Amino acid sequence: MRKTQWQGWGPGEQAEQHYLVEPRTLAGGGDIRHVSEFLRASGWQDKSKKGGPLVMESPDRAVRLSYDPYTQPGGWTIRGSAQGNQAEWWAVIGRQAPVEIVAGLTDALTRSRSAHAPNVWAPLQEQHWHTQFEGRNYTAASPDGTAWMRFRQDGDGNALWWSGARDERGNGWTAQFASTTPMHLLQAFSTALASPEPVMRPRGRVPHSTKIRTTSVSVLPSQLGAWQQARIAAARAATWARNSVRSPRPRTTPRPHAGAGAFRARR
Repeated sequence: MRKTQWQGWGPGEQAEQHYLVEPRTLAGGGDIRHVSEFLRASGWQDKSKKGGPLVMESPDRAVRLSYDPYTQPGGWTIRGSAQGNQAEWWAVIGRQAPVEIVAGLTDALTRSRSAHAPNVWAPLQEQHWHTQFEGRNYTAASPDGTAWMRFRQDGDGNALWWSGARDERGNGWTAQFASTTPMHLLQAFSTALASPEPVMRPRGRVPHSTKIRTTSVSVLPSQLGAWQQARIAAARAATWARNSVRSPRPRTTPRPHAGAGAFRARR
C-alpha cells in the first residue's frame, strides 16, 4: 500500500484518510449521491418516500431509477418506457457495484445520443480485455479475470447482457440488461467498467481482498466538497445548455405594462 499526502491544506481543517482503489470494479458500492445528485442537477425529480428506497424520474418521465438497500439482493433498477422505435428496457445492477460504474450508464441518460454507432466492446478492447466468441455468445474478461461483460443469445433469439465482478472469495456484484437496452447506454456502462482510473473510498469502506491495490491519501473535507460540487456544476451547466437550445429565443422588447414592480414580483 502506498501513501500520498495532498498539498494545499487550508487552516483549521483536519485531513481525512481515504484510499484510491484499483481495479475500480472491486471497490465496493460507494456513496449513492454520486449518482443521485448528478441526476438531480440534471433536472430529474426525486420521487422517494420518507424512509423508503431512492426513486428518481427523468424530466420526460420516460425513465425511472430506484436504489433499494433494504431488500435482498437489493441494488439499482433502471426502467425505460417504450418511446417511438425504442422498446421498453431495463437494467438491474447489484448494490456492491461501484457508483462510478453505475454512473457511467445513468450519466448517459442525461445526454443526447452520439451520431456515431455505439460499440459496447470497443472500450473493453481498448483496455486489453480478453474477448472470445462462443457461437452466438460473446464474452470479454478483464486482464486479471475478476470482471466480465457477456452477451448471450439462445436458439429462440432471446438475448441478455450480463456483467459483473468477483474477487477471490466470491464477493462482488452482477448486472443484467434487457436485450432492448439502448446500445449507447451499454457502451457508456462498459466504458466506466473498463476504465483504469482508481476510485476513492473512505477508511473503513475498502473491501478486504488480495485482488485490489490501494493508495492511502489524506484529503481535506473542502477538497472532497469541491470535487463533488464540480461534478454537480457540470451537470447543471449541461442541463442549462440543453434547455437553452430547446427554448424559444428571448424577447428583445419589453412586455407591455411590465413595470419594475412586476419584475421584482417574478424574480
